[in-house]
Amino acid sequence: MCNDDSAIKNNCSDPNFGTKLVHAGHNPAEWTYKDVVPPIAMSTIFNSPSPGVIEGYEYTRCGNPIRSVLEKCLIALDHAKYALAYSSGMAAISSMVNLLAPGDHLLCSSDVYGGTHRLLNKVAKHAGVLFDFVDFSDTANIISNIKPNTKLVWFESLSNPLMNVLDVQNVSEVIHKTRADIIVAVDNSFVTPYFQRPLDLGVDVIMYSLSKYMNGHSDVIMGALVTNNKNLYDKLYVFQYTCGNIPSSFDCYMVNRGLKTLHVRMEQHMKNATAVAEYLESHPKVLRVNYMGLPSHRQHEIIKKQFTGYNGIMSFYINGGIEVSTKMLESLKLFSITCSLGCYESLAALPCKMTHTSLTDEERQSAGIHDNLIRLSIGLEYYQDLIDDLEQAILASGAVDKS
Repeated sequence: MCNDDSAIKNNCSDPNFGTKLVHAGHNPAEWTYKDVVPPIAMSTIFNSPSPGVIEGYEYTRCGNPIRSVLEKCLIALDHAKYALAYSSGMAAISSMVNLLAPGDHLLCSSDVYGGTHRLLNKVAKHAGVLFDFVDFSDTANIISNIKPNTKLVWFESLSNPLMNVLDVQNVSEVIHKTRADIIVAVDNSFVTPYFQRPLDLGVDVIMYSLSKYMNGHSDVIMGALVTNNKNLYDKLYVFQYTCGNIPSSFDCYMVNRGLKTLHVRMEQHMKNATAVAEYLESHPKVLRVNYMGLPSHRQHEIIKKQFTGYNGIMSFYINGGIEVSTKMLESLKLFSITCSLGCYESLAALPCKMTHTSLTDEERQSAGIHDNLIRLSIGLEYYQDLIDDLEQAILASGAVDKS
C-alpha cells in the first residue's frame, strides 16, 4: 500500500520492522550465559553491593530485566523514546486516567471499547473525574466540546466493534492547536505499529492491549503505554511502581516471544480477513460489513492515507434479530465464541451480549451496536475453511435474504 504520497511517507511500512521485532532489546552479551533468548528473571529482589546502591534493578515492582527487554522492543517498533508494560490493557488505561485530578475533564470518542466506557462510568466518575463521550468524526465537534478543564483526549485508531476510523493526524493537530497542554492518547491495539504508528502522526501516548495482536496467542493478559514525552513517562512510572500494576516476568517473556512473528501474522490475518470480508459483503443474508480493507468502508480514503495494511477484525449485520445472531454463533464450528480478539485462532462475539453490556440499551442503539451485529476476529486458518464454516452457520441461523 505504500506509495510516494507525501501524506503517508512518514508512516509507510518500516522495511526494518521484522529485524526490530527479532533483535530490539536483545543483546546476549548482557546475560551471564550469553543466552540468545533473553532469560526470565523470576527473582523479585536483586542484590546491592552496598546499602542504598542500586545496580540496574532493586525490586521487580520497580523494574525487571525481561520487562526491560520487552519495553525496549516496543520503543523500537513505534519510533518512541519510552514504554511501560502493565498487567493489562485496562491497567494501562487506568494509569492514564489516574493522571487526572478531581474536576479535570476527559473527552472520549463515543464509539469506544466497552471496558473503557465502564472504567469512566464506574470508577473515574467516583474519583471526581469529569468526562464526555463525543462523536469524533467531525473535528468541529471535538473543538466545541473541549473545556477549560479538559486535560486528556482518548480515542481509538480503529473502533470496536463498528470499525470506524478517524484521521489520527488531523484529530491530533486540531486538539494541540486548540490547547497545547491537552494529552492526546490513542488505543492502537487493533492496528499495531505494523500498520500504523500514531506517534508519527502527532499523538502523545499510545495504549496497547498486548493481549491481542502483539502477543497473538490468547495466553497472556498485558498492556502497554508508549510515548515520547519524558515528563509524562516520569509521572506514569512513579504511578506504576507506587500502585504496583505491573506484569509478571513470565508474561513479559511470553509477549516478547509472541512479538517475534507479529509482522508475519499480520500479513496472514490481512489476507484471510480480506477474503472473508469480500465473501460476507456479497452474501444475500448479510446487510452490511464493517472491514477496513473493503473499498466500501466509510473512511476508505483515510485508511489509504494513514494505514499501511489491514488487520483481521471485522463486524457485520446479519439479516435478523437476536435469535438469528445467537443461533449463528452457536452454529459455528471453527470459531470460538469469546470476548477477545487478535490471536492466531478465529473468534466470534455478539457485542450486545458480550463486550458492550455496560452500555444501556439506548446507548447501544445510538452507537449502532444492534442485536444483529456480529464481530469476527479472523485467525490464521485456511480462509476457505473459515468461509465454509460461516456459510453453514448463516444457513443454520434462520436469517433471510435481504430485499
